[in-house]
Amino acid sequence: MSFNLQLYQETWLKIARIAIINTLSNNIQTIPLRVFDSLTSSNTKLWELIDRGTPTPTAVIALQQTAGKGQWGNSWVSSGGGLYLSVALDIDLDINHSSHLVMATAWGIATVLRYYQLPVTIKWSNDLILDNRKLGGIKIETRNHKKKLIKAVIGVGINWHNPIPNVGINLKSYYQNKAIKSINSLEELTAIASYGISFGYQYYLSVGIEQLLANYLAILNSIGKQVIINNSLGEVIGVTQDGKIKIQLRSPGASSTITFAPGQISLGY
Repeated sequence: MSFNLQLYQETWLKIARIAIINTLSNNIQTIPLRVFDSLTSSNTKLWELIDRGTPTPTAVIALQQTAGKGQWGNSWVSSGGGLYLSVALDIDLDINHSSHLVMATAWGIATVLRYYQLPVTIKWSNDLILDNRKLGGIKIETRNHKKKLIKAVIGVGINWHNPIPNVGINLKSYYQNKAIKSINSLEELTAIASYGISFGYQYYLSVGIEQLLANYLAILNSIGKQVIINNSLGEVIGVTQDGKIKIQLRSPGASSTITFAPGQISLGY
C-alpha cells in the first residue's frame, strides 16, 4: 500500500484556506509527515524521532501497526487500511490541564470531519462516533517540566477501509449508500485528522476552556445517556472543565450529582 505525500500536503493547504471557525485566525502551518509501512506503534516511533532531535510539530503515519497504543495500557494489531497517525506538538499547559488538550483535539478532529459532511460526534471522553458506532479513538501522551506540560504526542486511529468489530464503523461502509463521498483517500483523511489536532489546540488557546467546553458539549453524544451507579439510576448531564463526566443520580425523593474521571467509569456503546 502506497501513500501520496503530495496529496496530503495539497489537502492540508486546501483545508487551511477554509474559515471553519471565523473567530480563529488561520495561520496553522502544514505539519511535516513521515510515512512507515509498518510500526509497532506510531506514538512510540514519534517519541524516538523527537528524542533524536526531530523538531516539532511533526507527524508519522503507519500503514499498519503491530502493537498500537490504546487507553489504559491496551494494545492491539491494527491491520492495513486504517489511519494510524501520531502528531507531536509543543504545548504550554498547566500540568493539571491535560484534559483540556483531550477535549481540544477530539473537538478539533470531529469539527473538521463534520465540515466534510460526516455527522461525527464525540463519546466521552475522546472517541469519535458515526452512526452510533466507533469511528476512531485518540491516545495522548505528554511530557512535563516544572509543573508545565511542554510536549504532546497525539495518536489517532480512524477506521478507513480496515476490518472493524461490531461496535465500529469504517468510512468505506458508511459511504456505500451515500450519493456523495466527501473524503476520497487515506491521504485526505490524514490531512483532516492532523489539521484537526492543531486546529483544536490553537482554538483552545484563542478562546479558553469555557468556550471550548461549550463547543465540545454541543457535539457530545453522551449527554442524556443512562447509567447504573451502585444500583442507582443515573443520567449523564455534562462534563466539568477538568474533563470529568457529570452524572445525576435519582432516587425516590432525592437527587445528587457525582463526577468521574476518565478511566473510572465506562459508558459503553
